[in-house]
Amino acid sequence: MTSVRGRRLMSFVLAAAAGSLVTAAVDRAAFGQQDGVKRTILRRVPDPGNPNYEIVMAIAELGPGGSSGKHRHPGVEVGYLLEGSLIIEHDGRPVATLKAGDSLTNDNTAVHNARNPNTTPTRVLAVYVVDKSKPLAEPVK
Repeated sequence: MTSVRGRRLMSFVLAAAAGSLVTAAVDRAAFGQQDGVKRTILRRVPDPGNPNYEIVMAIAELGPGGSSGKHRHPGVEVGYLLEGSLIIEHDGRPVATLKAGDSLTNDNTAVHNARNPNTTPTRVLAVYVVDKSKPLAEPVK
């Protein structure tokens, strides 16, 4: 028969595991993850010039042939392609093709789609200066 202490420990472990799953789902929603892009948050700091904004540094990854889908950020995004290539489609602008070593800027609330045309992953170091009360990215139809 299992001891009371053993049952309590097992209950704690199960509750912690369930909490981790819920936290992961909430974080994905809070970060505004699209299905085609994975963002790994490296650092979040308050914007010293505006208490309503924060600076977020992340690695954005698009799998082979992946697409972020049309979306926007509640602020400015700047990025540097670490590996792979990217096709950026902005509403009202010509399509841009970028390769590793290139940089990009998505202006405040600019609607855009990022596509990986290759058979290898694309990774971007992205820095966002965004409204901290909103998701990091918001899908646009």
